[in-house]
Amino acid sequence: MSLKDRITEDMKAAMRAKEMDKLSTIRMLLAAVKQKEVDERVVVDDAALIAIVDKLIKQRKDSISQFSAAGRQDLADKESAELPVLEAYLPQRLSAEEIKAAVLAIVAELGAKGPGDMGKVMGAVKAQLAGKADMSLVSAAVKQALSN
Repeated sequence: MSLKDRITEDMKAAMRAKEMDKLSTIRMLLAAVKQKEVDERVVVDDAALIAIVDKLIKQRKDSISQFSAAGRQDLADKESAELPVLEAYLPQRLSAEEIKAAVLAIVAELGAKGPGDMGKVMGAVKAQLAGKADMSLVSAAVKQALSN
């Protein structure tokens, strides 16, 4: 079963169980998928779907910090409730140690030295770890590896 099919089945289950918060989050996710399919005239595969989920999670985290700073705890709570629903559709994330090991292997493979090679390394790391790791942790690991 593809990830898109799983999301559709979860939406139907949320409808039957009358879980309105979960249902609205899943509908928002499916709307984002449909938007990408219409805009780019493609059928979204699992890798592209994971990228969409990643983007939506990043947006939620940014919104939570902005709403909290503005004193809008009601809106921050709503965004916080959407996070676990979205995170359920991501594959198992790599730990910090696994990220560091993968980054060091890529740096060695590319022969990168110093901060000037950050873009080259990030491009290779993104291709390998997209959807598997939090990119903010990856970026920090790359900076640390290139500064040594």
